[in-house]
Amino acid sequence: MSAIQVTVWNEYRHEKSNKEIAKLYPEGMHGAIAKHLRTQPGMEVSTATLDEPEHGLTDDVLAATDVLTWWGHAAHAEVQDEIVEKVRQRVWEGMGLIVLHSGHFSKIFKRLMGTTCNLK
Repeated sequence: MSAIQVTVWNEYRHEKSNKEIAKLYPEGMHGAIAKHLRTQPGMEVSTATLDEPEHGLTDDVLAATDVLTWWGHAAHAEVQDEIVEKVRQRVWEGMGLIVLHSGHFSKIFKRLMGTTCNLK
């Protein structure tokens, strides 16, 4: 059985703008999540962040990803619509998506749910 290919995505904003958070997550929250997942058998884990070209979610990365985790909070509007569409297509093709923290308000989650995803 081949390893599950996991990509951990993070907007990577809080760690850059808040010294306390940077102290807690010196490799970013994506780094902390990836570090733990790498201790689990049967997983190969990579990371991607908002500021990378194509937000780190190139066609090759998405094609090789079995499960994408998505951590977002303050920069949802910065995610390019083209990337949202590529991720949506991969989810519809069978890629798993685990939405973390305030990702309920991310463009990709709203696109997949077909609602505003506002909390009441």
